[in-house]
Amino acid sequence: MTEALSTMTPYAARIVKNGAATVGALFGVATLAEGGRVLLGADPGYVVFRPLLFFNVAMGAAYIAAGIALWRSVAAGRVAAGAIFALNLLVLAGIAVVRQGGGAVAAQSIAAMTLRTVVWLVLFLVAWRTGRATEEA
Repeated sequence: MTEALSTMTPYAARIVKNGAATVGALFGVATLAEGGRVLLGADPGYVVFRPLLFFNVAMGAAYIAAGIALWRSVAAGRVAAGAIFALNLLVLAGIAVVRQGGGAVAAQSIAAMTLRTVVWLVLFLVAWRTGRATEEA
């Protein structure tokens, strides 16, 4: 991936950036839909750690905003994606500690937060690299 991004034209960088922005925004829509469903009483099939549910629903809106920010400006999108990655990483570490201490955090919650964290790390890296490709042009 790094090799492909390092030789990218500004036009290709814009396409990749806009694709990443779309992924981020759609990830937010999916997060809001699933979190909202659980908040309205749907049973996900495992014990829900309520603070994490509220965090994820709020972050769903932030994901959409970050996707829009990335679409409009690679610099703003890079900041938003980096902040979201950092927040998700902190929350992932926190729920891992709670789970290790015997707290009611389901394995599915750990897996879902790991996925969110990795997705936003990749989106941050894409924003960072596509920003460099357009700045170098």
